[in-house]
Amino acid sequence: MSLLAHLPDRGVIAVSGEDRVSFLQGLVSNDVAQVAPGRAVWAALLTPQGKWLADFFMLADRDRLLLDCERGHIPMLLPRLKRYRLRARIGLEESPDLQVYVAWDGMPPVPPDVICAPDPRLSGAGFRVIAAAPMETDADAAAWDAHRLALGLPDGSRDLEPDKTVLLEAGFDELRGVSWSKGCYMGQELTARTKYRGLIKRRLMPVSIQGTPPSPGTPVMRDGVEVGTMRSSRDMIGLATLRLDALADRLACGEAILQPRPPQWMAAPAAAN
Repeated sequence: MSLLAHLPDRGVIAVSGEDRVSFLQGLVSNDVAQVAPGRAVWAALLTPQGKWLADFFMLADRDRLLLDCERGHIPMLLPRLKRYRLRARIGLEESPDLQVYVAWDGMPPVPPDVICAPDPRLSGAGFRVIAAAPMETDADAAAWDAHRLALGLPDGSRDLEPDKTVLLEAGFDELRGVSWSKGCYMGQELTARTKYRGLIKRRLMPVSIQGTPPSPGTPVMRDGVEVGTMRSSRDMIGLATLRLDALADRLACGEAILQPRPPQWMAAPAAAN
């Protein structure tokens, strides 16, 4: 049975104009040219130093690209993107009339004017849906949150840290959030160096929780030494940023015990030299 939930914390930025693909291509981590009707692309916007600022799904809507992003990031994203517009023939605007939904465990029937594409990260992540008219739902954002945590999928600023997180620490390579062949984009140099020189020192890792779920930002400890930080959680599962040498251990975090649970999609982590 398919499930459909409205995600009120997500918003939409519309990118229009004949240069929309080439404009975004030079800024984001993935290949914008791959966006097509029924095919979404997940990408990140980085600092010039290669650190995460925001991520979003890009979906096609006739002569526009729609960025399904954190609603709270729109006041930051719009001015930043406009700063790089220069002479590009594009339009950038928030689309408050569009609402973001997510479907999983199958895709329910949708009206023809609804924009829908499979989540490009994992088949189990379902479908991203953008609609102008309200849709009837049979699940809520909390149910989706539990599902994506079980898959080990990050949720933007709840799990990633601006100006600090490196994409490969957060699974963007395995989850198809980076193109290694499309050419230059902002922050590419650090991203490529991280991959080819094996510079990963920590990973965003699913953890099972025994005890009271820790608040985001709570230090994760091993034998009295900090080895990571708790990120988002729900019930007895969460995500934590952990040092690679701590992934095999039971760890203390506030009043809870954490057990790292590497998902099947995650490449076996190798410590940096």
